[in-house]
Amino acid sequence: MLAAALGQLVAVLTVLALAPLLKGVIENLKAKVQSRRGASPFQPYYDLRKLLGKQRTVTPEASFIFRIAPYVVFATPIAFAMLIPVLTAMPLSWALMADMVGSGFVIGIGGFFANLAAMDSGSPFGGLGASRSRFVSSLAEPTFIVVFFAVGFISGGTVPFVVNDSLFTSSSQIVPSHALVAAAFLMVILAEAGRLPIDNPNSSQELSMIESSRLLEFSGPDQALMEWGGFMKLFVLLIVWLNVLVLPLGLANAVSVEGFAVAVATLVAKMFGAAVLLVGIESALAKIRILRVPEYLGGSFVLAFLGLVLYTVGH
Repeated sequence: MLAAALGQLVAVLTVLALAPLLKGVIENLKAKVQSRRGASPFQPYYDLRKLLGKQRTVTPEASFIFRIAPYVVFATPIAFAMLIPVLTAMPLSWALMADMVGSGFVIGIGGFFANLAAMDSGSPFGGLGASRSRFVSSLAEPTFIVVFFAVGFISGGTVPFVVNDSLFTSSSQIVPSHALVAAAFLMVILAEAGRLPIDNPNSSQELSMIESSRLLEFSGPDQALMEWGGFMKLFVLLIVWLNVLVLPLGLANAVSVEGFAVAVATLVAKMFGAAVLLVGIESALAKIRILRVPEYLGGSFVLAFLGLVLYTVGH
């Protein structure tokens, strides 16, 4: 029990420590692709340290929701990390408390409170960002449901660790339907994390922002927690995509120093590959208009549904 708790702690600390680095690497690689020098990959750490040292300001019209939202946004990815295979192939403490559907509800709580806080601040841009965020999420949820159903149908379970073990114990299960489901899930990750082509995380135009506009009224430590939570949300969603659906290589089969060292090194390598993929996607695509978001997420739904149909027909 103690070993499992320590393993869980290491997994959580890994998410906390590496999530800002993923953000920095993506921005640095994107700058290189655009023939710019770009900021250091460690710039997000400097920004978080600076924000944590600043004074917190709260608009007088805000209620307690605005004050607690940063802590909820920061905590939900950590709770989500306890339910997914971050470093180990076997479940650790609390890992079996929720399946993929329950885990989705956990990560969704952070977005829910971020939207409430954005509207509670009274800022028109915050309300606009919250409205657009809920619009995108409402269109992404059908794809999530079909992906979870397809994964459960293919693997015989919905717990991330069970799915991971079932999908990759036999090479015969790595079929086109699996690839379609993985592609659909990646498209939804880009939408939920506020990446191109749905949202431009580097935009400074208030009327075109979605995720960033919800943070405009936060400052100091509150802004740091909100941004850090956003980094971790992208990181843990990519962990699900990598360690459950795409490439679970390197996961530790026991709680040991050697196994965890290999798992962390493998996770860093896989995340770098994911960062290169995201940079390629975001360098090749432009931000689409909000009215075309249903077409994009409708395409992800079709991919997930086709994956389910192909598996059914093939069996």
